[in-house]
Amino acid sequence: MANLRDIRRRIKSVKNTAQITRAMQLVAAAKMKKAQDQALAGRDYADLLNQVLVNLKENTGEEAHALLQARDGGKELVLVISTDKGLCGALNTNLGKKIRAEVPKDAAFVTVGRKLRNQLAKAGRDMVADFEVKDPVPFADARPIAKFLTKAFLEGGYSKVSVAFSNYINVMRQEPTIVQLLPISTASLGEKQDYEGMGNDVKVKATDHSAALAKDYIFEPSSKDVLDTLLPLYINFQVYQMLVESRASEHSARMVAMKGATDNAKKFIKELTLEYNKLRQAAITSELLEITTAMRAMQ
Repeated sequence: MANLRDIRRRIKSVKNTAQITRAMQLVAAAKMKKAQDQALAGRDYADLLNQVLVNLKENTGEEAHALLQARDGGKELVLVISTDKGLCGALNTNLGKKIRAEVPKDAAFVTVGRKLRNQLAKAGRDMVADFEVKDPVPFADARPIAKFLTKAFLEGGYSKVSVAFSNYINVMRQEPTIVQLLPISTASLGEKQDYEGMGNDVKVKATDHSAALAKDYIFEPSSKDVLDTLLPLYINFQVYQMLVESRASEHSARMVAMKGATDNAKKFIKELTLEYNKLRQAAITSELLEITTAMRAMQ
């Protein structure tokens, strides 16, 4: 049975842990807000880019650009976006399960984040490249990733490029998601993706495709040349949006996990304090009994 000194030490230790988890919760909440602001800040740019791409889609065919052409055979290249740090619940575990269930065994991987990179390497998967991304996510950090994926696809080594990341739905919900990045589907080119706009919590006006088609654009020198320039920008923006979504999911999951840890620590402190008070009261009662017994014995 623990004595009073041991219980005091445990209470102090748990209080220190609760202070740390509370601080981590507040930091994660602030970082999550920054990630949301990042995603929303690019929406005006995305809307205008989508409008131009919709008009280009009507003026060119799938054969106009190699990034639009579907291919048969070949391996799949998957960009996996995970976290560098832990303490974010089952975020990485759920994404790893989805990858194992839906990605072919012979697929090659490009990773962002240390957690799933180590997991995939231990599983013997084909690791092609690894990138580091700062926090908050700079738009420039998405460029080398998008350029690497585009180059790998155009060189013909891969028939499909996908991205596996944690899609931010709301503070309590982050869904592991795998989407096709290349080849770009002409059916979805220029359309708002499900993961744009930070899930369903944030209201973002949809792209007005009818307005885009109504405009009479004049492309110089040609629509194909404009498409050659805009498609890499489109790929770059998609990669950036997924990075921001994944980072917001990380901070949200960590905030919830740290809040749960703080609540559990406070509950544990109450239980330890109650146990301490019981032992202290028992010790006082025992001393009073000893004093009373001694006084009666002296009488």
